[in-house]
Amino acid sequence: MSESLHVTRNGSILEITLDRPKANAIDAKTSFEMGEVFLAFREDPEMRVAIITGAGARFFSAGWDLKAAAEGEAPDADFGPGGFAGLTEIFDLDKPVIAAVNGYAFGGGFELALAADMIVCSENASFALPEAKLGIVPDSGGMLRLPKLLPPAIVNELMMTGRGMDAEEALRWGVVNRVVESDKLMETARELAQQIAQGAPLAIAAIKEIYRETSELSVEEGYRHIRTASLKNYPSVLRSEDASEGPLAFSEKRDPVWKGR
Repeated sequence: MSESLHVTRNGSILEITLDRPKANAIDAKTSFEMGEVFLAFREDPEMRVAIITGAGARFFSAGWDLKAAAEGEAPDADFGPGGFAGLTEIFDLDKPVIAAVNGYAFGGGFELALAADMIVCSENASFALPEAKLGIVPDSGGMLRLPKLLPPAIVNELMMTGRGMDAEEALRWGVVNRVVESDKLMETARELAQQIAQGAPLAIAAIKEIYRETSELSVEEGYRHIRTASLKNYPSVLRSEDASEGPLAFSEKRDPVWKGR
């Protein structure tokens, strides 16, 4: 792995730190490397949850590396099989990712955070999609994911003006899960990851799968879909050893031992 990424394993939790001074901007090479990490995380049965963060106290990520752009890297360059930042176009990742946003998350940095399942941010965090001011558009998920979180008028304002949204506003709109003091950021993200990792891995995978498959459906259609569609994880949960282990452990007043099968 290059000096731009620091990857550490803490039990079943993978921590990925983007380290590209001064603003943790992402070029195509770095995006490919991030994609390799996320795809390896997807395939590793020992890894349950990932945390993505940025090095330093000012920038989570400023998004696309404009220096690389000025040197000829095109907006539609190949950023790897995971899309920009390695995560924005992995649509079959049935393991949770937490974005620990430690400062500015602008452009593709905001889109990277939006591609995560949960966002924990520091008090000094700020989010923005300034692409229109640069002659481009937030097409690494910003235009697709943000409208699922915010009212249309707010989405249009953010994308058309490029204005920043501070941590408290992001919390108020439900864009982030928690706002904490800067020195508590990673501790909070790790605590959240540990709480997730206590759940059965197949159950967590099924939750992600069902949400992905039914989020655009009515409740009735959603029921019909999960009962009749060829889902991968949901049927596996129903037939799993873990589905028996959970109630047994509860009745025996002990922690469950998950096998992931």
